[in-house]
Amino acid sequence: MTMPALQTDPEDIPGSCPCCGPFSFSELMRPVEVADSQSDNVFWSWPLLGPLLVENESSDTRDHCANERTFLSYLRLSIYMAIVAIAIVLSFHLKSRPSPIELRMALPLGIIFWLLSLSCLVLGFGNYIKTLDKYSKKVAIVQTGWRTQSIMSLIALSIVGTSVILLVITKVEVDE
Repeated sequence: MTMPALQTDPEDIPGSCPCCGPFSFSELMRPVEVADSQSDNVFWSWPLLGPLLVENESSDTRDHCANERTFLSYLRLSIYMAIVAIAIVLSFHLKSRPSPIELRMALPLGIIFWLLSLSCLVLGFGNYIKTLDKYSKKVAIVQTGWRTQSIMSLIALSIVGTSVILLVITKVEVDE
């Protein structure tokens, strides 16, 4: 007696799920060759979740790693500022209760820090995408410009200004 030949189930073949079509997990994770990309911006080329493969000529790998570290620095600053915004809005104090002036300033100051946190995140993501696109076209780029300088200056000014305001409030409370 002969055994029937085993047939493979179409669902078991990677990337051939008939219910998902081009949206199967393996298709979404397929690597993207940057040299073969026809899209205007390589970051948004299909598949969206696939890793970007760039041919390593000269210092490309180092430049891409530096670009990722720069984005992660923007992300870290954004998270820190969001945490500070939440702490300001909640009027977090370790030893004493917040004064009425601190309570009155907490919400507007927290909103300002939250908006600056979001702007820092958007700026970092925009710089990352722009730089990645320029690297894919073999164009040298310096990550600076009036947008970056103005937003980062505004963030630094707001941090220093908030520190001065809080020090003045503390001094006034001590003198009373």
